[in-house]
Amino acid sequence: MKLFFGQIFPDLIIDSDEQQHITKVLRMREGEEIFVTDGNGNLAKGNLVFEGKKVSLEVSEIKENLPYFSPKLHIAIAPTKNIDRIEFFVEKAVEMGISEISFILTEKTERKNISIEKLRKQAISASKQSHRFHFPKVNDLIKFSEFMKSLNPENTFVAHCNENLERVSLNDIPKFENYTFLIGPEGDFSDKEIQLLADKGIKAVSLGNQRLRTETAGIFVAAWNYDKMF
Repeated sequence: MKLFFGQIFPDLIIDSDEQQHITKVLRMREGEEIFVTDGNGNLAKGNLVFEGKKVSLEVSEIKENLPYFSPKLHIAIAPTKNIDRIEFFVEKAVEMGISEISFILTEKTERKNISIEKLRKQAISASKQSHRFHFPKVNDLIKFSEFMKSLNPENTFVAHCNENLERVSLNDIPKFENYTFLIGPEGDFSDKEIQLLADKGIKAVSLGNQRLRTETAGIFVAAWNYDKMF
């Protein structure tokens, strides 16, 4: 399946960057079959039509409201100093079906700015590569204190490295339709932040005996959720 991004309703329009990719990089020919998704669970199938530099689709089939992955996973993660590592996390987590990504600014977060549009484009690219028809939501960088206000403690968990505090195993977490996980920065969450989360009723989890890098911890949680998907 060759999957591309575009608008399906009210009219089918292949994204302009995708049109260039089709003609200049892939050098596809008129009549070739492709699929187009809008990233909102809709999928169109058809054959390429070239009109000068414009690329369109002769639609043969449209599927609407394709199902979401379940359970849904939202990971809030502190961006790493080396942005390549957080980009790697985004790519792999999207391939494993993550539903939403937030970037949180904690006390120990070294990187204060990120190119959110670049990360969103990477999420779209990874979605197409893995044949996802619902693209994940990628949120702007937000202060830890602000992000905390929206959390539901029932299905929210924090992965921190403080071995002196109670942490449950991932395998002991109840089944939910939606999960939110917080992943701290290099150097972990501060004691104050961990206490604020505990006061809100958010449980801490252990990701195993070894100390994982920020992006590794995020990918680990994404893989854990991927194993539960249907």
